[in-house]
Amino acid sequence: MTPQPQQTARFAPTDPRHSAPSYELRVRRLGAALSMYEIWQLPALSTPQIAAPTRVAGLKGRNLELVEHRVLRRLSQAGIKLTRPADEPMHGLALSEDLALHLGLTFRALAPMRSRERMRAVAAGIERMDREEAAYWLGMAMHRRRPRRVLAALRMLLTEPGA
Repeated sequence: MTPQPQQTARFAPTDPRHSAPSYELRVRRLGAALSMYEIWQLPALSTPQIAAPTRVAGLKGRNLELVEHRVLRRLSQAGIKLTRPADEPMHGLALSEDLALHLGLTFRALAPMRSRERMRAVAAGIERMDREEAAYWLGMAMHRRRPRRVLAALRMLLTEPGA
């Protein structure tokens, strides 16, 4: 019997926590009562094509004020509290992939909208989406040649006809 050569691992085992995509929420104070929320994707082992932090989406002003209570509720359910003095700069807060997908899609879909009723309908529709559906729409909105068309189609699907 000839001895079998020992098989060596091609890759070192990685901790699953470090192999998932990494996202963070950045909150900037633009004034006394004005804030801007941004979702950023950070470099990770699972995304080797991302060498530097990449902005996924952002929302500010009147559109943020309309859905800020929804965003804060989702963040508090994830255990993230946004309580900092106004003069202290806000650093990035780590987000789970699921939360980042939903918030990023919400921010991208609502940014150009003006109708309050339709904005509420779109935000509620995105909240009801499964993780896979939100990932599909956000991927389409980020990586397609004409992302405005993708977001327009999403808005049409989530609002009632004639509204």
